[in-house]
Amino acid sequence: MIDIGLTKIAMIGVVALVVIGPEKLPRVARMAGSLFGRAQRYINDVKSEVSREIELEELRKMQKDMQEAASDVEQSVAKNMSEAQDSFSTTWNDDNSAGLSNPLMEPSTPDPSVVKAKDFRRKKLARTSAIPSWYKRQSGHKTRVISGAARVAKYRPAGTTRKFFH
Repeated sequence: MIDIGLTKIAMIGVVALVVIGPEKLPRVARMAGSLFGRAQRYINDVKSEVSREIELEELRKMQKDMQEAASDVEQSVAKNMSEAQDSFSTTWNDDNSAGLSNPLMEPSTPDPSVVKAKDFRRKKLARTSAIPSWYKRQSGHKTRVISGAARVAKYRPAGTTRKFFH
């Protein structure tokens, strides 16, 4: 910026007062101030536009780098998948051609000890659970929802009547 001290500003003011005159000096000062403000705004706009362009260029470069990295990862995953598929298919074909039986393809019969263990766990859970037995019989499915007042009216013992206090 321009280095202007107080004495230089005073000298410019005195010269402007003599040259322009006291009648026109306030109007010229306002015009000079508005022109100076416009110039500052223009300079700030140019600076922000340049910085925006620089940031945009950096973002484009970053996007390009990320796309390259993503394509590299995609290629490596595709390569690994094709290798795994090839090895699986060769292993599968070798096993089938050798006549080996696959235990996963044969029907299996359940082991009686496993069935007993499952029954034991189920019965123990039924005894020690905090869920009431009537709710377990209902198996957790509500057929319809009724309000509290309707529930009280439905399950009220037969001999009781409602008494109102007046």
